[in-house]
Amino acid sequence: MPNEKVRNISFLVVSTFLGALGQFLFKYSFTSSAFAAFLSLGVIVYFASTIVYFYVLSRVHLSWAYSIGGLSYIFAVILAATVLGESVPTLRWAGVAVIFVGVLLIGST
Repeated sequence: MPNEKVRNISFLVVSTFLGALGQFLFKYSFTSSAFAAFLSLGVIVYFASTIVYFYVLSRVHLSWAYSIGGLSYIFAVILAATVLGESVPTLRWAGVAVIFVGVLLIGST
């Protein structure tokens, strides 16, 4: 895999993780006593995700980049289950696995 593609994939993974982390912080802010702090942090993290995504979009096809963004669903479920303690049914985990396979297939093109 050429270095440029590895770099673009790396930035996309960072962008999607930051996006999911921003969403997590939004959710967490509503259950925390430090509402404003976590909400502000969520906005900052989500903004950083957007900036990284803009960088990637300037270098790759939208159809490819947006599809890799499916990783955000995976990151969000993992954060919800591990940090928030949300119950994730087996069928949802199966969906996460399907999304992961789809992202792998798209990422390899």
